Amino acid sequence: MSVEVRPFRREDRAAEIRWFLFWPEVSFWRGSLEAADVLLAACVSQLDRWGARMQYADGALPFPGVYGLPEQWPHVRAAFERGGFHRGDRVETVYLADVADLPEVGEPPLDGLRLSRSVGINGTRLSACRGDDVAGYIEVEILAESERIGHRGRFADIGNLHVVEGERRRGVGTWLVAQAGEWLRLGRVDRVLDYTGLEDEEWCASFLEAVGFRQLTRTDRGWNRTPAAPMGDL
Repeated sequence: MSVEVRPFRREDRAAEIRWFLFWPEVSFWRGSLEAADVLLAACVSQLDRWGARMQYADGALPFPGVYGLPEQWPHVRAAFERGGFHRGDRVETVYLADVADLPEVGEPPLDGLRLSRSVGINGTRLSACRGDDVAGYIEVEILAESERIGHRGRFADIGNLHVVEGERRRGVGTWLVAQAGEWLRLGRVDRVLDYTGLEDEEWCASFLEAVGFRQLTRTDRGWNRTPAAPMGDL
């Protein structure tokens, strides 16, 4: 059983259970549910002592793609609910691909299309350009967490993938994913993650699966608890 609790900035009056892990109850290992409830109650008590008006819980671990509350942790979900936490309004689907399975770079799908590389918002930006216009771009970043587990392979994620409306369904997105795959292979990256929200999952899922991704998990974000009584200063 393991937990991390941390306060945010004083002026925010917010704190968070950063992660909360325990084994589910089984016949040969009893008492885990009771122990989890005791530990969670102690965490909540600490949040109250800090005077946190906004109390959050998350399952982010120092491993790529593990955050929120993954659907594979129903026992943790039940513990949060018993402790007074409520699920947030954000559900994300996590996808994973072997970089070796991404498309190979072929001829540009549009006449005059060329690749431009620059620093992006979320890592290296690879842009598909036609003259001075950008038809689309993809951003990839090697995840720092994977450097701690180097013997198990290096991970990256796609921070942004965008194709302008007039150039969609013409192969630009697939071409950009192929370019990203080639760039990651040069960096000796083994696997790459991507994420979608429910609002655009249907379109994204069909595209991502077509270029080599598979669904890894769904995860709920924004678990929160409202304190029942006024609290003191942090």
